[in-house]
Amino acid sequence: MARRTAETDDAEEAGDARYRAPALEKGLDIIELLAAAARPMPPKQISEQLNKSVSELFRMVQVLENRGYVAMAENQSGYELTNKLFSLGMSRGISKNLLDHAMPAMRSLAENILQACHIVVASDEQIVVVGQMDAPSIPSFHIRVGFRQNITGTAAGAVLYAFQRPKVRDAWRAALQPTVTEPEWEAFEDQAYCARAKGVLVAPSLYADSITDISCPVFSDRGVLAVMTVPHIKSKLSVSLEECAATLIETVSGLSKALGAPESLIDVSQFR
Repeated sequence: MARRTAETDDAEEAGDARYRAPALEKGLDIIELLAAAARPMPPKQISEQLNKSVSELFRMVQVLENRGYVAMAENQSGYELTNKLFSLGMSRGISKNLLDHAMPAMRSLAENILQACHIVVASDEQIVVVGQMDAPSIPSFHIRVGFRQNITGTAAGAVLYAFQRPKVRDAWRAALQPTVTEPEWEAFEDQAYCARAKGVLVAPSLYADSITDISCPVFSDRGVLAVMTVPHIKSKLSVSLEECAATLIETVSGLSKALGAPESLIDVSQFR
């Protein structure tokens, strides 16, 4: 057995500070700062936020840019994160399995209803788009993979919240409710109630009056895993909202079965 020393105890009390890697920590600080930023940040602003000199961070930013983790914004206003970290995360087993099954299902759905569709998962207090499919041969609403938005600000977020197990939903409520006003939370809860009651949520889009979001939960053997949404645009070629909703429900039911969800879990009545 290794002999403990005063030096060992001091290192443990200091949180193993002797194993710090300052250069790596600077890189992670930059990535975390840009991830939380609402808009691109120039080097001077990055240095001010991190309380470091521009020259101290210059090489680190250049390395991150060369490796594809950050990039200069198109308008040259500053640096922003690329989707590289997101892509690395999506290559993990659970996420990869979801997309392997979801993309063919979404392609078939888009061809049947002549509407675009996308799929989202939860990421902390946000939803993130992990897959997207355009409608074939006609204009449709396109949302980029990697796009993030607060859970409380979307129909898909309400559906994700709605179909969590009660204890998990309580934890989400404790974390999310303080981030919005009381009327906003009541509206969010109302959407979740409608989703649980019907197994699908049909709600006006927050982006455009001409779009209606149709969202359904996707299950795996572990519970609700994702939400698939059709941003329905009414046109001469579009099918009705009712037909879109019915086709979406059928699609996510088949996808959930492919992901290992038992019939008892796909039966949404248990969440009411």
